[in-house]
Amino acid sequence: MLMSPLSPERTTTMNRFSSAVPDNEYLADSNVLFYLSDAVSQLLEHKEEYTHFGVIRYFAEYFSSVKNSNHVLFREYSYIMATPHNRASFIRVFWRCYRQIGKSGELLSMMEYRSLLQLLCPDFPLEPVQNAARIVLMDDAIDCLMSFSDFLFAFQLQFYYKEFLDSVLVIYQDLLAGKSPNTVIVPTSTSIEQLPPVAAEESDREQQQDGVEPSTLAQCVDAFCDRFKHSHPPRSCMREVLEQTNRISYYSFLMSLAKHEAINQAIGALPNKAEFLIDPEMDQELDKLIAQISVSPGSNSSGSAVGGLKEMLQRKASPRRNIPHRRRIEVESDGSTEETDSSEN
Repeated sequence: MLMSPLSPERTTTMNRFSSAVPDNEYLADSNVLFYLSDAVSQLLEHKEEYTHFGVIRYFAEYFSSVKNSNHVLFREYSYIMATPHNRASFIRVFWRCYRQIGKSGELLSMMEYRSLLQLLCPDFPLEPVQNAARIVLMDDAIDCLMSFSDFLFAFQLQFYYKEFLDSVLVIYQDLLAGKSPNTVIVPTSTSIEQLPPVAAEESDREQQQDGVEPSTLAQCVDAFCDRFKHSHPPRSCMREVLEQTNRISYYSFLMSLAKHEAINQAIGALPNKAEFLIDPEMDQELDKLIAQISVSPGSNSSGSAVGGLKEMLQRKASPRRNIPHRRRIEVESDGSTEETDSSEN
């Protein structure tokens, strides 16, 4: 369940130093209690590892990783989906780890992208990847190959705004069925859970491609935003997209939103498209890794590469590590974390 997400409008006004914001409201909207609870749970679960360098330093490192968006690496899917900050952080981690795919121009399938996601989150489900593929491929043939940038911007939209887009789909289907805007039922969490599976919607695909009146959809979506409790794309962006066509389908609407730079800025996880393939810090890490591999005599290059990449990712990971052996975290002088094998008796 999404924990007290911030809408874009509220994000710009929330300030922990403002006396106008009640303490309980700030704690709820910033999810501080959620992270504090998770930090305590991780400490109790792995206390033998973390007490080696002190409880205070552990909490400092945990919240530093949250602030730097490294805390979601190798965490479970439910944790990643729990807050808007976690979702945005995971999107950014995915971009940083696999940006080289975009630079190479390589095209990958939906299942290949899912495999990459599972390297960062082992229990990452198939459904979000399918949803992103449908946006890119307009729900036509989701087994086609996709570029890294097309997939990631579509993935960002549906992953970050999942609850909102699920609800918009219900509204769209009601309009497609001929209901008037006054009779369209605002979706609830229960109705979203009861949506028919994708396979049951295959017979309606041709009808959905015809789309609905954009002005009617805009009216329903705008009214829905007034009552929606989670994050949603800026209304100005949605209005702009809906004003540019005479008919619009659900997936063409989502594709236009995915490409909208203002929505990318509102989420704040990815750079603009002009700088999408640029990440000097990660380039330096990769250069160091390549240099280590090249000077390693008699080593298996592929094995060294995999091991070095895993070490680099874990160095940027959160205090919680999903690894088979007991390990401890040493705090470096610059505040980053590094994993080392604990000595065994």
